[in-house]
Parts: sequence; structure tokens; C-alpha cells
Amino acid sequence: MPNGQIEHANISVTDPERSAGLFKALLGWRERWRGPSLKYGWTIHVGSESSYLALYTGDHVKGDFTKGQPLNHIAFVVDDLAAAREIIVKAGLEPFNDGTYDPGPSTFYFFDWDGIEFEVVSYGKDSDGGAS
Repeated sequence: MPNGQIEHANISVTDPERSAGLFKALLGWRERWRGPSLKYGWTIHVGSESSYLALYTGDHVKGDFTKGQPLNHIAFVVDDLAAAREIIVKAGLEPFNDGTYDPGPSTFYFFDWDGIEFEVVSYGKDSDGGAS
């Protein structure tokens, strides 16, 4: 069985610089990375060595969210990506978007039964995601 922990939460914000400043001051975090997101928009990663918030924005982010809308996905880091993928498949869920990307993890995503998106990442030796 893979061991894991929450790695990051990706949330939509109207002003990533402002939000990053708040979390750095409030929690003693640092900026880990910034740059364009995978499809569109822009992101700042702010957090500790082991976890962070991805503060995402784009032209479509308008703020004034209702409960639940700013959450994009929740990510977990695991030491065995292939074993984690197998558990997801055995649960009847479908992994998608296998790959490796900046700032470096190998990853896959899945939706749970309620439509919540999760990402599973690995920085370890078994990081091919089981992609075919």
C-alpha cells in the first residue's frame, strides 16, 4: 500500500500576489514557484518544503465565489505512483492526464464519485504514472 500526504491545494483567486503575501505573512511560508498554468492562466505556489497552495488566476476568475467554487483540485504526494494508480482503478475510478511537468512531479488525476478532482503526484523513483 502506498504511503501519502496532502501535497497542495490549487485554488482560484483574483489576485495571486495579494494572496501569496497574506499566506507568507500569516504562515511564514515562502514562494516556491510561479509561472503559467498547464492550460491557461497563471499560478504562484506558496508554502513550506512539504506542502503549498497553488494560487491560480486567469481572465475567467472573477471572485465572489459561492461555497465550493474556488477549489480546483486537491493533490496528494505518494511514494509509489503505480500502486496508487492501481488503487484508484480498483475503486472503479478513471485516472487521466498522466504526465510529468514543471515544476517536476510525475502525476495523474482522477474524479471521485462526487465529481471532486484529485491529483496524485510522485517525486520518487517510481514516477512514470503507469502511463501507456
